[in-house]
Amino acid sequence: MFTHKQDARQPFVRVVEVDELTTDPEPWGKNWPHQFAGWKSTSGGEFYGGSSAMPQSKLETHPWLKRLYAGYAFSIDYREARGHAYMLYDQGVTERVTQKPQAGACLHCHASMNVLYRRVGLEAMGEEITDEKLAAEFNQPAVIRGFKELSQEPYQEVLAMLYATPDGTPGENEPVFPQAPPGGYTGEYAGEAISEEHAQMLGEAHPVSCIDCHDPETMQIRVTRPGFLLGVAELAAGEGAVPHLPSIQQWRQGSRSEPYDPNELATPQEMRSFVCGQCHVEYYCANRDTLTFPWGKGLSADDAEAYWEEATFPDGTGFYDYQHGETGAEVFKVQHPEFELWSQGIHARSGVSCADCHMPYERKGAMKVSNHNVRSPMENINSACQTCHNVPEAELRARVGAIQSRTMALTERAGEAMTAMLDAIMEAKAGGAGEAELDEVFELQRKAMWRLDYISSENSKGFHADQESARLLAESIDYSRQAQAAALRLRAPAAPSTEALPTEPVQGVTPTEQAPVRSE
Repeated sequence: MFTHKQDARQPFVRVVEVDELTTDPEPWGKNWPHQFAGWKSTSGGEFYGGSSAMPQSKLETHPWLKRLYAGYAFSIDYREARGHAYMLYDQGVTERVTQKPQAGACLHCHASMNVLYRRVGLEAMGEEITDEKLAAEFNQPAVIRGFKELSQEPYQEVLAMLYATPDGTPGENEPVFPQAPPGGYTGEYAGEAISEEHAQMLGEAHPVSCIDCHDPETMQIRVTRPGFLLGVAELAAGEGAVPHLPSIQQWRQGSRSEPYDPNELATPQEMRSFVCGQCHVEYYCANRDTLTFPWGKGLSADDAEAYWEEATFPDGTGFYDYQHGETGAEVFKVQHPEFELWSQGIHARSGVSCADCHMPYERKGAMKVSNHNVRSPMENINSACQTCHNVPEAELRARVGAIQSRTMALTERAGEAMTAMLDAIMEAKAGGAGEAELDEVFELQRKAMWRLDYISSENSKGFHADQESARLLAESIDYSRQAQAAALRLRAPAAPSTEALPTEPVQGVTPTEQAPVRSE
């Protein structure tokens, strides 16, 4: 008993020093071996690289996705997600990167970027750069400045800079997980053969690791991603409903003299969702503007849509993600809005965080630690669900399965409606309908595709907010059918008049031979 009490008083032994330069997770693993082992297990036990090990293509499973993303790089390569261990490797080999130009903003959520952002930010601010200075503090203003400097730069250029950035383990270049071959499996970036500089990239680049969510001095969880820091400050300054985020409500009632800072003001329970919301969100991620979280009006799908509708690029033109390859409509692309959809659900309203379900607490001797094998709660129902739900495992699994299967069935129906809409629009264009005539149809197309994309791109299959998911898919189907009908009217002859068609008067009851209706 005495030994267990001592263990609880001293939850870890600092075997090696880690600081703000240590993006390599291996030194952290010497101090916190249980958490490190959990993080490594996100590979599934053994890391599988190579083209034959890539996960299933969503484009093959759901062919309508190719038409949803026509004209956008997701239409050439879009796969099922793998664990956190693969986030940088899979990005490095996707054809979206090797065949089409991408922005450095893509690395914001796939790599450990703090040190690179800080170094570039300090340079832009005219300050001297030394390893000692980089290691001394997080320096949020410099990190945000570096993020803004690199966001629109070419992906491969920012990746090369990341490889050349110190990671806290000088002289050691063996990462925990294998790194993607430069240029993926074809040796190309943006469809062109890689340069000798990129072929010979030296150093290490790490997927999101310990330093991205933890303070190296105190081990407190923290937010480090500039996109989130800027987005949540804009959310707090707006009027969007956030009943599940009490610290923002409290900040709104104060003087607002300083922007909302989650690292200073958020509750520990909020932080257990905020660290996940750094990446599992909707955002703009391309080269016409800095990466942006659309939270100024709130966290719902409708709020984000309204935000993008009012947004403009720096040159003053209206915002859109891509021009649809078939119809030519300017549309929005949803990324992976898990944090936003969770915000609309019963678990968020009940104070349940992301980590409570995906990283539930577990006992290691006398210590209580979060399970760092970030995964589906269905793989750990006892710890993830039954802490709150006193319900048999089989019933909980059946509940989740019912929500997800219904959502997926609705998603497929929305996909079918979307393809019928695109067929009708293309027929209208072939019949001579011009851009001006199609403006209203394009608006309906954008609304339909935004809602379908929102739920199909979100990874809970509706579970994070099942009623909200069903609503968005129903609206998607409705907008698709409205657009389809409008397009058909453009290419079809005018409808004949229905004025002369007879109508039956109100009878009150349905007449039969045994009970005829007598006229007075």
